[in-house]
This record gives sequence, structure tokens and C-alpha cells, in this order.
Amino acid sequence: MSWKVFHRWLGLTVGTLAVVLGITGSVLAIDPVQQAWQAPAAPGDLPVATLVERVTRTVPGAEEIRHLPSGAVVVFSFAGDQPQAQYVDPADGRVLGAWQASALPRWVKNLHRSLLLGDAGRWGAAGTALAMGLLCVSALVLLLRRMGGWRKLTARVRGSLAQRIHVVAGRVVLVVLCLTSLTALTMSASTLGLVELDTRAEPEVLSVVTGQPDLPGAQLATLQSLAVQDLRRLNFPGPTDPEDTWNVATAQGQGWIDRYSGQMLAWQDATLAQRIYDWAVVLHTGEAAWPWAVVLGLVGASVLLFWLSGVVIWWQARSQAPHITGNTPLAQADVLIFVASEGGSTWGFAQTLQDALSQGGHRVHTSALENFQTTAATRQVFVLAATYGEGQAPAHASRALERMARLSASAVPVTVLGFGDRQFPAFCAFAEALDQTLRAQGWPALLPLECIHQQSGQQFARWGDALAQALGEPLVLEHVPRVPPTATLTLMARQDYPGVTGQATAILRFAWPAEGPGARLRGHGLARFAAGDLLGIVPTGSTVPRYYSLASGWKDGFVEICVRQMSGGLCSTHLLGLQRGDNITAFVRPNPGFALPRTRRPVLLIGAGTGVAPLAGFIRRNDRRSPMHLYFGGRDPARDFYFGPDIQRWLGEGRLATLQTVFSRVPDGGGYVQDALRRDAERVRGLVAQGAIVRVCGSRAMAQGVAETLDTVLAPLQLSVSTLKAKERYAEDVF
Repeated sequence: MSWKVFHRWLGLTVGTLAVVLGITGSVLAIDPVQQAWQAPAAPGDLPVATLVERVTRTVPGAEEIRHLPSGAVVVFSFAGDQPQAQYVDPADGRVLGAWQASALPRWVKNLHRSLLLGDAGRWGAAGTALAMGLLCVSALVLLLRRMGGWRKLTARVRGSLAQRIHVVAGRVVLVVLCLTSLTALTMSASTLGLVELDTRAEPEVLSVVTGQPDLPGAQLATLQSLAVQDLRRLNFPGPTDPEDTWNVATAQGQGWIDRYSGQMLAWQDATLAQRIYDWAVVLHTGEAAWPWAVVLGLVGASVLLFWLSGVVIWWQARSQAPHITGNTPLAQADVLIFVASEGGSTWGFAQTLQDALSQGGHRVHTSALENFQTTAATRQVFVLAATYGEGQAPAHASRALERMARLSASAVPVTVLGFGDRQFPAFCAFAEALDQTLRAQGWPALLPLECIHQQSGQQFARWGDALAQALGEPLVLEHVPRVPPTATLTLMARQDYPGVTGQATAILRFAWPAEGPGARLRGHGLARFAAGDLLGIVPTGSTVPRYYSLASGWKDGFVEICVRQMSGGLCSTHLLGLQRGDNITAFVRPNPGFALPRTRRPVLLIGAGTGVAPLAGFIRRNDRRSPMHLYFGGRDPARDFYFGPDIQRWLGEGRLATLQTVFSRVPDGGGYVQDALRRDAERVRGLVAQGAIVRVCGSRAMAQGVAETLDTVLAPLQLSVSTLKAKERYAEDVF
């Protein structure tokens, strides 16, 4: 069983009990804070003898002084036949009021410690604490895998909202949760009798009756040398029993003092088990340290957040579980498709491929990658592999690569198609490892390795065209992903550009949904978004959404994109035909890997053509005036300098620090952005040396040229694009 499966099922099975213990623990953490505020604490250096003198003066018949973990002092006595407990001010012994344990914490304690079920409940609570400890261990393993090791543990978290909440919150309080689990087990071991704190019997000690009067407590040498901060409990000798003694308890142990001479008659050091237990109580409850109790309360409350976000993650994975239809039995199939998918979306692409091949007359069998094999009937094999974390295989296929490396190769072609996100340094690394292993083993390939960025349906369709040509048969791969809820957007303004080669372009600005602000928070496809996120639009006549990088964020109050006419493009044709007042339906797909972090470091923005759109959005929201430097490439400043007036205004406002423009189709235009970067090599190196963050947006060819140029420019700094990506300082949005 993998760590991920272990973590998931342990969380789902004991999660409810863990939530109960977490919430009740959070409630109980209020008690030490409340106690710390109810009465003044005794000065740390106050001698116990002085406290005794003050108490005996103000509380007749005092029998016990108890120094609470909060620091307050409580005196127990009798008024006639009625016992009473009172807070006293250690400064003068003045009675401040009655003390009694709160009924709510008592009930909550019983629920927290035994689930209101007595001994059986105590075992249940201990088992839950053990499960929480194992959950913490598995969570730490998964967290290190996801973030790429200890050094990247504090890096920005990517993924869905539930994943980000689960990881970020866990990263903050995981250590505390581990500690509370360990201390709970320590305390349970004593409560359940598994560990004896002290097996020694109390010594038989009696005061020696001399006929002399009792020595006043204020004159006892032992109490004069003992500070109140070390005191836990002091019992007075009974007035009717002349052989009774003083009994004092501290963290170090307890002793018995002769009431007539003040001599220490006996002393027992606290056992190691008792000392460990005492520390466990403090660390688990926050007693004697109310700031720590506040931390424990917050962490206890966070267990509910962990559980809910974990359930959401599990449900999302479950909803994306593979449901392949029309599967031919393995032995009869001439085409095999093997899938490695972390979140489940890759199975949808496999279903699309299977349906298309089946329509072409093939008998297709689709299965998980760990079942990789071929039969006598096999003619083609396709592997669709997603990459998880820092280049690892998805959990279910964790041993697939090792297994495939031991198989003997055959003449059957095995073609690998990777799925990943270019914002991650290990983009499609698992697919690359698979392809390299297969080739090293001698397996042929029908097509070279192709990697799909962010589950792009368009890129998948282009791969399908290449596959059709290689197979020599018609094949259309039109993948229909699940489209989230959409919102209606109304066009409120547009700026048109003629373009250089007849490809008209426009900046389209849409108003927020007519349903009002509440719709943004009800999941109508446009919750809070940022520049660089993607606007998904499903054009008429197609089921595949087209994505456009957003040039605005939710704080701007509008939705803005830059659209260029594509030859035969359904979506671009439709969008460029819109007039003011026309509506479209759309949704937002987060693109967290491209987002800019909040930083005062320099930001290097490199864009060409419509790729300047998200970069313009970054500049627009640069309210902190961080140093942003834009390199923009176009063809003709009179025809495709998109956002030109806005960029000039932002330059004057200080939102943009510097601007470098190049135009490739005019005399002395400067060429391409790569040329501008080479000319500014020293300046670019200086910015990167200062910790600059780099964002690149444009065509794939442009992005590749920029990366190659920057590798050359940064070589003197012993840096490269790959190292910047590894440090999460470099990201691309390419199309």
C-alpha cells in the first residue's frame, strides 16, 4: 500500500473521531487561558513560608494550598462542616473569590478523554491519537514528496483550493499535531495502566511528639528556601492528629516535614515516568503556559479544516476515477492503452483515444500502467502518463517503471504521451523516464514522445493528427473535458488592431456577471481570479473549450482578454464578431504556476504578440510599485502594439519601471525579444542577480528562443532557465 493510499484511508476512517478530539481539545485549551486571567499569579521568587503566613492570617482552618498551573493560588479549608476553595491574592493573602472547576470543561474532558464511554472510550481515544500520529507521519512523507524535499518545504503550493488549504495548513501545524498525538499517547499509557508513574509506597513517617507547640509554617526552613513557582501542593498537618506532618509536593518530588522541628523526615524524587508525564500534560493541555494553550486551541480547531479539505480532495479524486466504456478483453485487443493518472483526468483522454480507435475498426483495451503487458494479438501500445510532484509516478503506478524495465522487448511499437504542467521544473519527467526506459529496452515507437501542457485539448488533437498520419488511417481526437459551471459575460468595450498579416486582433473587455457579486462566490465559474489565469470559452459548434490568458484580475472589476484571428478558428471568429452588449458564457481555470507572488524583488516580463495580455494584467495591479521591467515584441508598432497606451501610462505612473520594445517587420525595429535580451545582457544579469522573477508569455517558438538566449546570458552567473524554474523564479505561459 502506498503512503498516499494509507494516508487517505486512515484519514477517512478515523477522521470523524479525530475531528471530535480536535474540537474538544480546542475548547479545553480555553481553560488554561481563562484560569490565567481569573486571579493574579504568585511572584516566582515568593517563598512558600511567606505565602503560608499570609494565608493562615486570612483563611482560618486552611488545610491545603494549591499552586495551579495558571499561576493562581487556591486555598482549601472548612467553614464548619462545609468544604470551600477560594482564590487568594499571594501578595497579601486576601480572599478574591470562590474557586470551582467549570462544568463545561469537565464534560468536554470526558468527551475528549473517553468519548463519554468509560474505559472503552479511553482505548478509543488512545487509538485515535495513535492514528493521528500515523497520519502526521504519512502527511510529512507526502508533503516532502509534493514539495520536492526539505529545502522546498516552504515553497508556494500549487493545486486546487482544497489541496492548497490542506497542504498550507498542514505545513504550518503538522509539528504541533505530531506533538499532541505523542503526548496524548503518553498520557493514555498512564490512564490505561500501561505505564505506572510511581510504584513506590509512601514512607511511614510521623512527627515525633515532644510536647512542644507546632512550629509556625512561616518558620519552617524547608518552606523558606522553596519558591512558590516550584510549589504544586502543600498540605497542613491536621490539628487533631499530633503525629501528622506537613506534606509538600513539587515538580521534583514530594517530602514530609516534622511539624515540631521543621526537619525533612522523608523525601521521594519524582520518577522519570512522572517527569515525562508532567511534561506531556503541559505540552498537551497548555497548563502553566497559556500562550501555548492558544496555539493548541488553534491547531485543534484546524483538524476540522484538515478533515473537510481532505474529504473534498478524496471526493474530487473519486469523481474523476476511471470509467472506461467499450473495453475489449485484453487477449482480443489489437491496441492497448495504459494509463498513469494522479487526479484521474488522464483517463478521460484515454477514453477519447479508445473511442476514436474503436471507430476506426480497432479492438482496444485500456488499463492502468501497472498492468503493462502485450499479447499475441497486440499491434500497437500507447502509454498516457501524467507526472506527479517532482517527477514521480502517480501513486498507483509507483512500481510500474521498475516492472517495465524487467520486461523483454518485442517488435510492438509503444508510444508515450505525457501530461503535465510546464510551470513545474519536472514537467512530464515521469513520461520522459518511461520513454527512455522503453527505448533502452529496445521497444520501438510509432511516434516520438509528446508532452501535453495543462491538459490542452488542442494539443491533444494535434497529436491525434500526427497519429492518424502515422497509422495511415482517419482519426479525430476531440477530447471533451468536463466544463465547470459558467457565467454570462457582457462585452462592454473593445480595442481593434488590424494586425500585420491580415490576422485581426482585439482586446475585449467584459463586464462582471449580471447576477451580481454574490454569484462570484457561489461557484458560477468566476470566483476570485487573477491576471494570468485562463478564461475558458466553448465556441458554438464545438465541445472543446478554448483558453485565453486573462489580462485582468477580480479587483479590476472586469474580465479582459486579447484575441487574435486564427485561420478557421471557431472561437476567435466568434469572439471577434462580438459587438458591445453581446454575451458569452465562460469560466475561469486557475493558472497558479504562472501567478506572480507578492514580492518587492524585480520582475522581468517577456512577451510577444497577444502574449503581452497577462503581463499587462500584472503591471495593472502593481499597486506596490515593485520594479517591473517589460520586454515586448511585435511586428509593427502601428498595427500590433497591444495595450500600448496603457503600457505608456503605467510607465508614467511607476507601475512599470522600464520598457523595451522590438518590432520585427519595420526597419530598425530591433528584431525579436531574444535580440533585445542579448543587447541588454548585462542589465538582465544584474536583475537576475538581484533575485528577479521571470515570466514569459507567447508562442512556443518564442518561449524556446527566449529560454536559449537567457541560458547564454546567465551562464556567467552559473545560472540557467532550468535552475530558475527549480527555484520557482521562472514560468511560461505558451500557446
